[in-house]
Amino acid sequence: MRHKNKSLYVAVFKRPLDFILSFLAIIFLMPLMLIIALLVRVKLGSPVLFKHPRPGKNEKKFYVYKFRSMTDEKDEKGQLLPDEKRLTSFGLKLRATSLDELPELFLILVGKMSLVGPRPLEMYFLPYYNEEEHHRHDVLPGLTGLAQVNGRNDLSWEEKFKYDLEYVNNISFLLDCKIVIQTIIKVFRKEGVVEEGGATLVDFDVERRSLWKKAGIDFHE
Repeated sequence: MRHKNKSLYVAVFKRPLDFILSFLAIIFLMPLMLIIALLVRVKLGSPVLFKHPRPGKNEKKFYVYKFRSMTDEKDEKGQLLPDEKRLTSFGLKLRATSLDELPELFLILVGKMSLVGPRPLEMYFLPYYNEEEHHRHDVLPGLTGLAQVNGRNDLSWEEKFKYDLEYVNNISFLLDCKIVIQTIIKVFRKEGVVEEGGATLVDFDVERRSLWKKAGIDFHE
């Protein structure tokens, strides 16, 4: 049975606050987003936005949009080069300041995401969650979350999901305010700028398959 936080804040106030705050943020940050879009077009080419499918609330697929931070450089066989070779200094700055995430404000505006919630991960991770871990999708995914302000990629996957579930079961206005404030502080300090699934953390599906193999568990997607 899925966990449902039925607090008054979740039922009545969280979505309107998401709409109002994302709307105001878009108006205030629109000049900056236009400048970033122009710089991305000049330095990295087209398209300006990176689009990728992710599981949203109740694991329903939606598309995340970010400013692209890598080139489309390919090898002699026409295959994309590794991420670290396509990531430019400009792209690193976008990630370090989290400016690449700004297009997600529009997803918050239309109700696909929330300002605060578990970060949307890869679709292909879904078969590897245990029963409890699936509960991280009981709520809208967030622009930032409890795991992101408590270590991000310094955390193991189990620790990340522990924080996600803690958030899902304890959502409140004060908790959201605390996470937003901590996120702003971390952005200015440029903490935890490596992408989920990046060089500092083995992809979740790879890690989980390895653990199952050691435990003698047979798995077929």
